[in-house]
Amino acid sequence: MISATHLHAMLIHFPIALLTVAFLFEVISAIFKREFYKKVSLLLLILGTIGVIAAFLSGGSAGEGIEEGPLKIPMELHEQAANFAIWIACITATFHTTIYFLNYKSVVTKAIGMLLFAFLIAAVSRTAYLGGQLVYSHGAGVELALPDFENASENN
Repeated sequence: MISATHLHAMLIHFPIALLTVAFLFEVISAIFKREFYKKVSLLLLILGTIGVIAAFLSGGSAGEGIEEGPLKIPMELHEQAANFAIWIACITATFHTTIYFLNYKSVVTKAIGMLLFAFLIAAVSRTAYLGGQLVYSHGAGVELALPDFENASENN
């Protein structure tokens, strides 16, 4: 059975990858001024934002019950970082979608868009780092179980 912890671990890698590649395409679009790169960047940004929302919701379920004890502070830091990441993802996606469809091409608009995108990548990276710390430094969500070697031969 897939638990909320497993679901969160499976979902979280998609928005990290999608948004990182989206930012890369945004930079390439700014350098080479090709519409294709801009379209790909926007599509990946939208998909990554949807992924951030899914990861946020699954993370909320995965973190239930860890309100006390040694994981309280690291969990709160990760949750605060995730809250900021979800807001900046939604703002960045809305901004980029708006300027794309309204065809704004001013230097100021492009600079604001690039700055928002950079903040988004920083926010997602910080959230991912804190989540990694929860798992790899604090053991959150890790089930310690030894294999059942006595019954292994019966199952084969």
